[in-house]
Amino acid sequence: MPFINVSTSVKVNDKVKFLEEISIFISSLTNKSRRFVMAKINDNCQMYFDGETPSCFLEIKAIGSLNPSEMAKPISDFVCHKIGIPIDRIYISFEDVPASLWAWNGRTFG
Repeated sequence: MPFINVSTSVKVNDKVKFLEEISIFISSLTNKSRRFVMAKINDNCQMYFDGETPSCFLEIKAIGSLNPSEMAKPISDFVCHKIGIPIDRIYISFEDVPASLWAWNGRTFG
């Protein structure tokens, strides 16, 4: 944890680089070790958001380290800069997961 899931209608040429960069970025925003950040991308997928123009949906889950009102703009700017999606074509879903519902290494965090 944290976990970021990126779905976008654009093709990301260097997925490994993008995933590494967004992991580092989310690590810095959440003050969590990047060792524990998991990132996933589903690019070049069919999406419809008031048309078929480029769009992106991000799901960000973590235990107690999210501040959506402060994170939404920097994350949107990051995605815009890295893969060219305008910020008005990006949705972000934040979820603060209780430690008792998140497991790693065979046990929950709480």
